[in-house]
Order: sequence, then C-alpha cells, then structure tokens
Amino acid sequence: MRFDGRNYDELRPLEIIKDYLKDVEGSCLIKLGNTHVICTATVQSGAPKFAKDQGIGWVTAEYRMIPRAVPERLPRDKINGRSIEIQRIIGRSLRGACDLSLLNGYTIWIDCDVIQADGGTRVTSIIGGFVALYDAIQHMLSLGMIEKSPIKKFIGAVSVGIVEGKPMLDLTFEEDSKADVDMNVVMTENYEIIELQATGEGGTLKEEDLKLMLELAKKGINEIINKEKEVLWLKRS
Repeated sequence: MRFDGRNYDELRPLEIIKDYLKDVEGSCLIKLGNTHVICTATVQSGAPKFAKDQGIGWVTAEYRMIPRAVPERLPRDKINGRSIEIQRIIGRSLRGACDLSLLNGYTIWIDCDVIQADGGTRVTSIIGGFVALYDAIQHMLSLGMIEKSPIKKFIGAVSVGIVEGKPMLDLTFEEDSKADVDMNVVMTENYEIIELQATGEGGTLKEEDLKLMLELAKKGINEIINKEKEVLWLKRS
C-alpha cells in the first residue's frame, strides 16, 4: 500500500466538473487527487499563417500555476522553461486527437490554470483540456461553424514511475520527488501513443520496467477515457 492507501496500480480519485465557467465555449474543473486544474477552450476565427498555408486549423495551449498552487508562492505571470515545455506537450497531445483539416479557418486556445498542485499537473491538464476542447467543438457544430467533428479519438494521459524499486501509477508530488524513473504517457483510446516522456531521475530504465510501466499506463488511461465519456454524456465503453 502507498502512503495514501492506494494500490500500486490505482489512480487517485478523478472528478471532472464540466461547464465550470460561463461565457466560454468549453470548460471544466478537473481534480486528480489533490491536483486541481481549471481548463477552458476558446474558439477564435483565423489560424496561424503556417496552418492557413496547409489548409488546416490549429489547437494550441497555455499553462500556468496560480501563485499559491504550491507550498511556496510563485511569481504571478512569470513564464519559465517548464511552463513552456508543458504547454507545448498539452498542445501536441490535443492536436493528436484531431483532424485539423476539419478546423480550417479556426484556432482553439486551451488555457490550463493549476490552482492546486500535487504531482501530475501536465497529465491532468491534458485530460481537462480534452474535455474542454470536446465541448468547444460541440458548440461549433451547434452553430454550424464546422460541418463535422475533428475529434478522431478520445485521448487520456497519466504518470507512472518506479519508486523504491516498485512500478506505480499516477504519482503524487511526494512519490514523484523520490522516483528513480518517472514517465508521462499520452495515448488514444486504442492505446496508440501520442506522447511518451521518460526520465531516469535516480537510476536507469530497464526494458522490462518500461513494459510494466506501459501496461500500468494503459490501465489508467482506459479508466480516464471512460470517465471522460461519462462526463461528456457518451456511452461508457
């Protein structure tokens, strides 16, 4: 058992509150354990020049932590290398779920604001960002802005790691800070990998451990995608 009572292959409690904000095309508050993120999706006419040249639309993301999302205050509006890296990962992951040609002429901005952090903020932002994106696309369809949904497949994201020699799913900050290896995985509902980041923090990653971690990730992502479908009023798979 882990310090919070979970088994090694258990997710933290996951709650997604859809339509969390008014006057926005898509939004949610997502809680993965003690990591809480507000995600919004904003639809804008026009797309970056490179996207126009290719005849596609675009999905992009911004990620921030509010000053007291962590124990010590962060300077407000200070963008650092970590935040830039994470928002690029969020954007890539969400674009991986879409046929961008069906968004031609539009950009969808995903804003992820971490209001409380306890590990896994990037994967939580990807999950919440996908829910907000899906809702924004339903809004576009209802107004006749697009003719067909660009969502190709549902996606999920989760962290896994090797902590004190044991593979674990969905790491808290405490577990992540002492992990020998940590990994973030983004997959489609068919377990196709969109993003895979693995780092040997206190050791190296063995092939057999990588296989175990991927199996844990698949289990977690299946549960996460089922939750997304439940929240978005689709039939549970």
